[in-house]
Amino acid sequence: MTGRVEGIYISPEKGRLPEPVESVRALAGRGLEGNRYFFDGDAPAGQALTLIAAEAVEAMEQEDGISLEPRETRRNVVTRGIDVNELVGKRFRVGQVECLGVELCEPCTTLQGMTKPGVIKGLTHRGGLNADILSDGEISVGDAVVADA
Repeated sequence: MTGRVEGIYISPEKGRLPEPVESVRALAGRGLEGNRYFFDGDAPAGQALTLIAAEAVEAMEQEDGISLEPRETRRNVVTRGIDVNELVGKRFRVGQVECLGVELCEPCTTLQGMTKPGVIKGLTHRGGLNADILSDGEISVGDAVVADA
């Protein structure tokens, strides 16, 4: 199972729409440098990195008529070509950064309040993945996303 990083988004403060970046430094147990969820110590399980498939965002528009920019999903990494739901409980790599899929990142009322009505329904079971970062490294647009065998 292989995909690619299509976009990277970070936000230094709560409530602010994440900004696109070409690359970002990922630190094991801490998160993405410059992101508001970058922790001084160990990040709580599944809060270091979030991913969402571009195909899920596109499907929501096609099936539910709800159009969002990928960054509006508030996920850090937008992928293409890999089913992020299949990464729950598995190790995978984003570029050279080793990660562990912790749980699905289901949409919530906060996300819907910041975007559009219907987002909860539109992203249920396809809202992305919460993951831990297990090794330091750089994540860049175009990097491979590969599930470990």
